[in-house]
Amino acid sequence: MSDYDFDLITIGAGSGGVRASRLAAGFGAKVAVIEEEREGGTCVLRGCVPKKLFVYGSHFGHDMQDGSGYGWSADNVRHDWPAMIAAKEKELDRLHGIYVSLLENAGATRIHGRGTVVDAHTVAVGDKHYTAERILIAVGGWPSVPVLPGAEHAITSNEALELPKRPDRIVIVGSGFIAVEFAGIFNSFGSETHLVYRADKVMRGFDEDVRDTLTEEMSKKGMHLHPGTLPDRIEKVGDVYKVHLNDGSTLEVDEVMYATGRHPNTKGLGLAEAGVELTKGGAVVVNEWSQTSVPSIYAVGDVTDRINLTPVAIAEGHSFAETVFNNRPMQADHRDVPSAVFSQPPIGTVGLTEAEARDQYGEIDVYVAGFRPMKYTLTDNPERGMQKLIVDRASDRVIGAHMVGLDAPEIIQGLGIAIKAGATKAEFDATIGIHPTAAEEFVTMRTKRPDPQERQAAE
Repeated sequence: MSDYDFDLITIGAGSGGVRASRLAAGFGAKVAVIEEEREGGTCVLRGCVPKKLFVYGSHFGHDMQDGSGYGWSADNVRHDWPAMIAAKEKELDRLHGIYVSLLENAGATRIHGRGTVVDAHTVAVGDKHYTAERILIAVGGWPSVPVLPGAEHAITSNEALELPKRPDRIVIVGSGFIAVEFAGIFNSFGSETHLVYRADKVMRGFDEDVRDTLTEEMSKKGMHLHPGTLPDRIEKVGDVYKVHLNDGSTLEVDEVMYATGRHPNTKGLGLAEAGVELTKGGAVVVNEWSQTSVPSIYAVGDVTDRINLTPVAIAEGHSFAETVFNNRPMQADHRDVPSAVFSQPPIGTVGLTEAEARDQYGEIDVYVAGFRPMKYTLTDNPERGMQKLIVDRASDRVIGAHMVGLDAPEIIQGLGIAIKAGATKAEFDATIGIHPTAAEEFVTMRTKRPDPQERQAAE
């Protein structure tokens, strides 16, 4: 008979926590899951799912415009924002119900409230204390808003997904994936959209050709880009907001949204007091088994600030449950993780950027192709895309693939398998393309881009 109330207590019922908990319960463990909001977590309730539904919705207006090139006419078209919000909420309710069922059908105990760690084996929820042999932290992250005058007037991605009315004008601060995704959403729905960011172009950390392409395409779509600037203060004047930028200019808008990053949601969780090591930014420090400095406490997902993607959190939660409760040691593999940005146009990427590849491998071959999607051939749509392969010259192995353009995330998922399997450029070349598609370009690129030294010499 165990001396503890549970074998496992999980704090946080997002994707990683639910996967770990229901598998552990399925392996015979007595599991409790503590959640202060609704089961589902960031992805289901405040992130990937509702955001992508908004992306889909925002495309229809442009699709109808492009349809005129194919003989379609759509008169008196209008969009009902509140109706979309209501439909989105209905879908989130459905998904929340699925997450509840997953836990209950696995036999896990659901506890509603805010869980805080008391010690290595104890969690408090209100005035009740629960003990467990092991504790799993899976509380994810939360949007960050910097301290500046008027910051209280700003919203984040959380509130942007629940606005009762679409703003006619909006400032979005940031240049990462959340910022560019919401800029595309609001712009496509018809809002005058201003993107304000400190860098010289969007998507810092991504491949430079990806950054260049997306920055250009966003500008072509009518988004107002303000590189090298940041707000000094936000002033509310009547029903509008005046955003005073550090270059001396002022933007008058209906909403101000901050998308300048997320922080691990560990504040007030009691982890440091219990001896768990945290980074300066509040992330939980873990080893390759997702174990913290306190052996009985583990952590998975965004709270560890490793790779902040839902499928990665699920893989980490799965590996934890297999290792600890099924005697099947597994480690989540964080190499060559494919990812997507649902910007407009979207990004798909897997493996190394060109800069990373040069740093790690030295001599590499780079193949780049620009293209106009065939879908737009009969339209006035000027959107263009970019595809890129990076190859280790010594082994011929493809070590990076990047795409900006229609269907990029769907295409990169397949390439992710090839790169994970160690496919060579010769094997890419030997693969027959599907014609006519954009994806075929990845198996038909034959001309290498000159090395930087060669380009410099040619100039």
